[in-house]
Amino acid sequence: MQENPTAILCELAAGDDRAADRLLPLIYDELRGLAADYLRNERPNHTLQPTALVHEVYLRLIDQEQTDWKNRAHFFALAAEMIRRVLVDHARAKQAAKRGGDRERVSLEDALEGAEHQIDLLTLDELLEELDTLSERQRRVVELRFFGGLTVKDTAHVLGISTATVKADWRVARAWLGTRLKP
Repeated sequence: MQENPTAILCELAAGDDRAADRLLPLIYDELRGLAADYLRNERPNHTLQPTALVHEVYLRLIDQEQTDWKNRAHFFALAAEMIRRVLVDHARAKQAAKRGGDRERVSLEDALEGAEHQIDLLTLDELLEELDTLSERQRRVVELRFFGGLTVKDTAHVLGISTATVKADWRVARAWLGTRLKP
């Protein structure tokens, strides 16, 4: 019988370091799939591979000291935030190494009404910070849906709001991002 990831997360939050070893096999494939899906939209010669992204995200997640893990959706919500941080950190390091050269590119097709549009990951991060000043909830919806790959239902559960609110926030945030990203 397979262990319950939520129970293991609670053990991890309670300080059981061995829980991390039991958790990884249960969520690894899903995290790797999420990373692969996300990186599939990146430029072809991206230097960060899904496995490396998953390992970095996982290490950051289990290193959280004061996290009160609630459930699987909460874990993947924080994973979405960590994916964003790792990718932005990676883009910043690469940009610094090249003195402002080639920036990482991200496809945000869903955020732009189905149009295939490549944007700079650092620009997206700046826009999400700006969106946060307008609506923290909309920023979280974009982060959870785009970086975390969460469904509308899972996003609603994590944020404690209705699916209708998630859909409305997603629609407004996509429109706002679309206007900000137009050349």
